[in-house]
Amino acid sequence: MKNITPLLDQIFMPYKALLFYSSQAEGSHYVESYDMDSLGRPINAHPLSIKESRQLAESLKKSDKEKHTAFLQPEGLIPENILYFSSAGDGCAVWFTPRCRQHLLFKKELGIGDGEAMLPPLLWRATKNHLWVWALGKENRPDLSAPLYFAPFFNCYIDGRVCMGNVDINVPKDCRLERFMAEWEKYFFGSAFSHLLEQVSPVKGNIVQLWKRQVGKVTDFPISILKKNGRKLKDILS
Repeated sequence: MKNITPLLDQIFMPYKALLFYSSQAEGSHYVESYDMDSLGRPINAHPLSIKESRQLAESLKKSDKEKHTAFLQPEGLIPENILYFSSAGDGCAVWFTPRCRQHLLFKKELGIGDGEAMLPPLLWRATKNHLWVWALGKENRPDLSAPLYFAPFFNCYIDGRVCMGNVDINVPKDCRLERFMAEWEKYFFGSAFSHLLEQVSPVKGNIVQLWKRQVGKVTDFPISILKKNGRKLKDILS
C-alpha cells in the first residue's frame, strides 16, 4: 500500500488571487491581480500584467502537456500481455488476455441468464474512443502471424469493433496504460450483450445456445466452434 502521509502533511498557502470583472453594457472584461501577505490576505491590487498573464498561460500549458505526456505510459515495466501501444493522437493499445472465467450480462430478451462462464483467449485493440475484440485459437502469447477469430459475443461487428451502445466512455488525458486496459475490459463486460450485428453469427452454430450451455458451468470454452475472420495480428497493428 502506498504511504500518503507526507501528502497529508503538506501545507498550501495562497500567494496570488485573480478577480474577474465583466461589463454587461459593453461586453468587455477586466482582470485584477492581488498578491498575498504572510497571513494569506490580499494586498497590492493591480491590473493583471502581461508578464503575469504569460506566466499563467505557461503554467496551464505545462499542466495540460504533463497530462498528455502521461497518456498510455506504463506505471512501471510494460505489462507482459501488451503487444503494442502508442500515445499519438487518440492513442492505441493492443493486448491479449488468456482464457479465464468472467461474469457476463445478457438482455433478458435473449433468454440467457447472467452468470460466470469460461472465455477463450481474447485479443483487444482500443483507442481513446473505440474498442475492438477478437478471439485467439491458442493460449500462448500471439506472434504477428497469429490468426484472428471472431469474438464469440453479441454486439460485435465483423471487423471486430464493439458497439458500446449508451455506455459512457470516459478516458482521461493522463490515463496510464494499465488503467486504460482495465477500464476498457470493464466497459466491455460491464454492459449487457443484447443482439447480433450485421446478422452474422460469430461462431459455428447457435450463439444463444452456446452461452446457455456455458453460463454457470466450469467447462472450458470450446475453441473448435470459433470462426476465423481471415485476418492476422499484424493486420490490426495500425
